[in-house]
Amino acid sequence: MNPTRRSILGAAAALAGGSPFLAHAQAAWPAKPVRFVVPFAPGGSSEIIARSAATELTKTLGQSVFVDNKPGASGNIAMAEVARAEDQHTIILGHIGTLAVNPYMYDKLPYDANKDFKPVSLLAKVPSLYVVHPSMPAKNLKEFIALAKAKPGQLNYGSAGTGSAGHLAFEFLKMTANIFMLHIPYKGTGPQLTDLLSGRLDAASVGASAILPHIKAGKLRCIATGSAQRLPQLPDVPTVAEQGFPGFEMTQWYGMLAPASMSQANIDKLSAETMKAMKSPTSLERLNLDAAQAIGGTPAQFAQFIAAEQKRWKIVVDRAKIKPE
Repeated sequence: MNPTRRSILGAAAALAGGSPFLAHAQAAWPAKPVRFVVPFAPGGSSEIIARSAATELTKTLGQSVFVDNKPGASGNIAMAEVARAEDQHTIILGHIGTLAVNPYMYDKLPYDANKDFKPVSLLAKVPSLYVVHPSMPAKNLKEFIALAKAKPGQLNYGSAGTGSAGHLAFEFLKMTANIFMLHIPYKGTGPQLTDLLSGRLDAASVGASAILPHIKAGKLRCIATGSAQRLPQLPDVPTVAEQGFPGFEMTQWYGMLAPASMSQANIDKLSAETMKAMKSPTSLERLNLDAAQAIGGTPAQFAQFIAAEQKRWKIVVDRAKIKPE
């Protein structure tokens, strides 16, 4: 065979995946620890979900996956930083606020939710719980709504920040029940819970993962769940839908994203390992304790989900006139 022709054929085989060197290079990822950025303060559902995924991925990827909390500006600071990351070893936790709300709440963002990132996998969904401090006279959602209508603008509710899942959940309830309450944004679920538990806040909507222990300890009263059905962990607490608002459903969701610069081969590997991680017995047991539902879908499925959520929450943001504080 002509030497030149042999070289060409060899190169073609390598490009087709026949080269053991190429296969080794693809299999070598990750080559160093993977930073999993969480754009919120510690103490909320976001950290619980992220640490569950990171723990399992560390077992299978051959490198540690560590969580790095970087709160600020409704998640925009972290999202902008990760959008520019080109090290192939930085990923981020995306959620309802950063992906489906901020694009419509802000006139200008330092990142493009659809162009600067590649979806990896939808990790989990967490039911939103509507809670009040035990000092509040309302024992259920109907009594709470009656109280809010009797005192328009005098009751308050807290959230982990403007545009956070808790903010959206309560605005959704306000729109549905036609009540007016004062919103007090915090820099994360942790700081918000401090004031909620002390009684400085009247109410809040928080992901089940972060507040179930406080409810079971009697430090908070759950007046309704945003889930479609009652939660096994709170069988005596009716849903919002059961208390006069058929069809009402509110869940937080969390997914994994990578910068658009990450190679598709790495995305595919990370997605496959993430799907297995979220369905592992350890993950399922851990998340079930926190009333979280493990998902673990494909990149395409996550992309479709994000598009549907953007369409849904654009309407809520516009109607509630949610703007940055």
